[in-house]
Formats: sequence, C-alpha cells, structure tokens
Amino acid sequence: MTILQIKQVSKRFGGLQALTAVTFEVAEGQILGLIGPNGAGKTTLFNVINGIFAPEEGQIIFRQEEITGQKPYYLARKGLARTHQIVRPLKELTVQQNVIVGACFGRENQALAQAAKTANEVLALVGLAERAAQLAGSLNVAQKKRLELARALAGKPYLLLLDEVLAGLNPTEVSAMLETIQLIRAQGITIIMIEHIMHAVMSLSDTIVVLNYGQLIAQGLPHEIAHNPAVIEAYLGDPKLAERLLQA
Repeated sequence: MTILQIKQVSKRFGGLQALTAVTFEVAEGQILGLIGPNGAGKTTLFNVINGIFAPEEGQIIFRQEEITGQKPYYLARKGLARTHQIVRPLKELTVQQNVIVGACFGRENQALAQAAKTANEVLALVGLAERAAQLAGSLNVAQKKRLELARALAGKPYLLLLDEVLAGLNPTEVSAMLETIQLIRAQGITIIMIEHIMHAVMSLSDTIVVLNYGQLIAQGLPHEIAHNPAVIEAYLGDPKLAERLLQA
C-alpha cells in the first residue's frame, strides 16, 4: 500500500527554484532514503511534506488524503512526524517531559497520564530510559538526537521523516542509531530519511530517491542508485565508490 504520494511538487523562494515537479511514492512500511548534494532541495521537500512551506504547484497525498499546505500541528494529529537536523530540545524540561509533549500533541492527543506512559516506553526504545529525569539541556549531541527521535515517536506516527539523524555522531553512535531505526521500522512505521552517510543509506533503505538542483534525477533500489551514471556524476563522484558502498 502507498502511504505517501508526491505529485509534481514545485517550490520557489523568490527567484530560486528549490523544487521542480518532484514526483515519487512511498510504500507503507518501507525505509526510503532521500539523498543528493547540499542544496539539492532535500530539507525543503521535507518542509513541504510536513507543512512548514506550501508548494507553488503539486500535491501531497498522505494515507489517501490530500494534505497539501496543511499546518504541521494538523499533520502531527494525522500521524506524520519529523526530526530536525539541528535539534532544539526544551532545555529547561526533563527528558521525559520533552517526550510527553510529543505524545500530547501527536496522533492520539494523549492526556498527561497516558502521555507519561508513552514517553517511558519510547525512551526505553531509543535508549534514554535512564536519563528520563535529567534536564534535556544537559544531554550530549548523540543523546539529543535520540531525544529528538523519541519526541517524534511519542506522537505515534504512521510516517516518520528523519533529517540527518546521523549527523555529528561518531562511528559507534552511528551503528547504535542504525539499530534503533531498524527497531522503529519493525514496529510498522514508514521512514523517509535524509542522510549523507552513504553506507548507512545503502544498508537501510528499501528504495532511494536522488535530488539535484531541486529535481529528481533517479529513484530505485540501492544497487541501481549506486551504479546510476547521473547519480555518480552529480553526487557520488567516483564509480568505484558504488561497490564499496554496497559491500559496507
């Protein structure tokens, strides 16, 4: 089943054409990798999907309902959540309280008692249960990334948008986060992830979409993308990198 359809989506900022007629679909339960050079339009596309920006043209269909231009708080109630590359926890609240906020304003509109229970379950999933009472502002980068993830998951999303959740992590932290993402997918949550760590994208993704200068230049299975001449020229740069990525 298709959970998300992007149909001919275009977005402009003054004279800058950030997205041009982008079209693709996301199947329910899959992990889709969204890659491309810096400035390719990846985060802009996320911002259009979750309602921060309205597109000039095109449609966004989520679970058979058109959501084009709907506000982020409305889409959170519909089951669409996201993380941000630059995390901004509520620093003066505890880790648990941050996640409670996500549960209260998510798909189930949970009351505080149920939201606290949800928060504890999600913190256990992402490996932050022991830090529930700690102030969010005292966490390190890797922990804040996990808190951002927990807050999104507490909203009980059907679809989760991950914007460079691996950025700033060391190799050990990257491996641990990849395991967590697999656990999230095992719960039936569909994931679209923007990522520049290619071996992670290739190993996790069922399909990959590639943007360049706001246009979709390729989509397909990981091995197809790694060997695609247009992708190699625009992004990967080295044909020999394809085999290394697929073997990593």
